[in-house]
Amino acid sequence: MIETERLLLRPLRGADLDAFVELHADPQVNRFVGAYSAPQARERLAEIERQWDERGHGLCAIELKSSGAFVGRSGLQYLEQFGEVELGWTLRAGHWGRGYATEAARACLDWGFATLDDEYFTALIRPGNDASVKVAERLGFSPRREDLLKGSPVTVYAVDRPAGTGLTA
Repeated sequence: MIETERLLLRPLRGADLDAFVELHADPQVNRFVGAYSAPQARERLAEIERQWDERGHGLCAIELKSSGAFVGRSGLQYLEQFGEVELGWTLRAGHWGRGYATEAARACLDWGFATLDDEYFTALIRPGNDASVKVAERLGFSPRREDLLKGSPVTVYAVDRPAGTGLTA
């Protein structure tokens, strides 16, 4: 579990099915990340759990410390298509504009550089997702290349490992 000033982040699991489906059902949210039916969400959550088991990282539920409310997801996920680890964040629209995305993503990024040996992490952002571009830039990401994810264009932002944060054997 990762803890910030206002948030708790823990691995997403099958028990998060209803909250996960609800998060992605909002048209304001899913225009960039897509929607999930319950069977699709069940399959996606199983993939996330497998990644945690196999790779030691994955997507996390974001919960408010003050209430325990599920407000979104963030975390590091390995994208086999690119052979890279992506930092992602998705929040309920009602919680936008409060700094939660940046706070959660910063915590995941710091945890990733402290725990994993990757030299950089990416953030794949679809055209028009200006709010995510702002979060990425606040975290030190910059555009690295254009690519396709599931047939849709994305700008691949990246941030390199800060000097002096390498893992010691």
